[in-house]
Amino acid sequence: MCASRAISTRLSKRAGKPFVAINCAALPKDLIESELFGHEKGAFTGAVNDKVGLFELAEGGALMLDEIGEMPAYLQTKLLRVLQEREYRPIGGDRFVKVDFRLICATNIGLDAALRDGRLREDLYFRINTIVLRVPPLRERPEDIPVLAAAFVERYAGPGARPSRRLVEALIAAEWPGNVRGLDAAVERACVARTGSGHVEAPEWLLAELREAGPKQV
Repeated sequence: MCASRAISTRLSKRAGKPFVAINCAALPKDLIESELFGHEKGAFTGAVNDKVGLFELAEGGALMLDEIGEMPAYLQTKLLRVLQEREYRPIGGDRFVKVDFRLICATNIGLDAALRDGRLREDLYFRINTIVLRVPPLRERPEDIPVLAAAFVERYAGPGARPSRRLVEALIAAEWPGNVRGLDAAVERACVARTGSGHVEAPEWLLAELREAGPKQV
C-alpha cells in the first residue's frame, strides 16, 4: 500500500493542506501511540506538557503511516476505531478530537504474509484497502536508475553535477536488494570519493561492491 506525496498535495482538494508522515518502524512501539494520539500533561511519567498528536496535525490534509506492518496490534485496533468514528481522545484526556484526513499507508512486506502472520490486522486491512499501488523493486525497473542516480548526484555533489556514463552503466547492471535506499547510498559513496568538479565517476572499489551485490556483471 503506497502512494506518492504528489497525490495528496497537488492533485486533490487537499492541496496546500498538511502532509504528516511517521515511520512506524523508526520509533519504539510504546511511543507510536503518543505520536499519533498526542497526550495531556501528566498522562504518564515524563508527560510534562500537552502534546498535539499527528492525527490532529494532519487535519484537512494527509497522514502517511510508513511501515504500517510494524504497528503493534493493539494500536491497529485503535487506529481502526479512529478511521470508523472520525474522532479520538488524546492519551489521558477527556475531550474528543474530530479528525478529517486522507490516510496513506506503506509497507515493504508482502500483504499476504503480513495478514497470515498477524502483523497486519485483517479488519484494518479491509478498512484501508481502498486503492493499492504496488511499487516494483528497483531490479524490475532499471529504466528508473539513471533518473534516480542523477537526482542523488545533485543532492550530494551540488546543482549541475552529473553521474558519469560508466557510473550509470554500473548502477544499472547491479542488483539492488536494498532497492532505492541502496542506490542512494551507493551514489553518495561515489560523490564522497569525487576528486574533481566534473562528472561523478565510479571508483574501482565501488564497482567491486556493485559486482558483489548480485549475480549480474558490470
